Amino acid sequence: MSLSRAPRAALLTAVIVAGGLLLSACGGTSGGGGDSNFVTDTGGISTVERGERRATGKLAGETLEGERLDIADLKGKVVVLNVWGSWCGPCRAEAPHFVKVAKELKPKGVEFVGINTRDPNKSPAIAFEKDYGVTYPSLYDPAGKLIVGGFPRGTLPPQSIPSTLVLDREGKIAARSLQALDEERLRKMIDPVVAEK
Repeated sequence: MSLSRAPRAALLTAVIVAGGLLLSACGGTSGGGGDSNFVTDTGGISTVERGERRATGKLAGETLEGERLDIADLKGKVVVLNVWGSWCGPCRAEAPHFVKVAKELKPKGVEFVGINTRDPNKSPAIAFEKDYGVTYPSLYDPAGKLIVGGFPRGTLPPQSIPSTLVLDREGKIAARSLQALDEERLRKMIDPVVAEK
């Protein structure tokens, strides 16, 4: 292989790996990677002990509504991140549960933020939010750059669509699910983190 082809091969490999993450959408789950020190219960929810948690990388960008949002600005609150796409059947199934729980837990200092991905333009995603009455913001991430770059090695990254992560008040990943959630399972992820003092 010539030197000029080596960088292209490395770039192609990186694109294939990133694409594989996104193509695992609406299905399959897999365990965490690296040194995340997490435990997965029988319901598919991975949790990390308080002293073992790690922060996300930079998760900031434009929302579907065109506003600027930086997850770091929500430090001090419990944050529920939901990775979704308008084209994803399981995302549609879980949306009513997320809307209900988000409304009920907002007074307790819980903020919900979506990360919309693989929608090539905003229109279907905005229609999805309207159809399901989603009032919390969603970062627009059509190419998956936030998903790939926002979760350093050793954290619990989203690895399928839908994925849901709960960040504690310090902005560290406390829990993750790689499948659609109903209200009961969503609360099972959030409530222990809300109860932490």
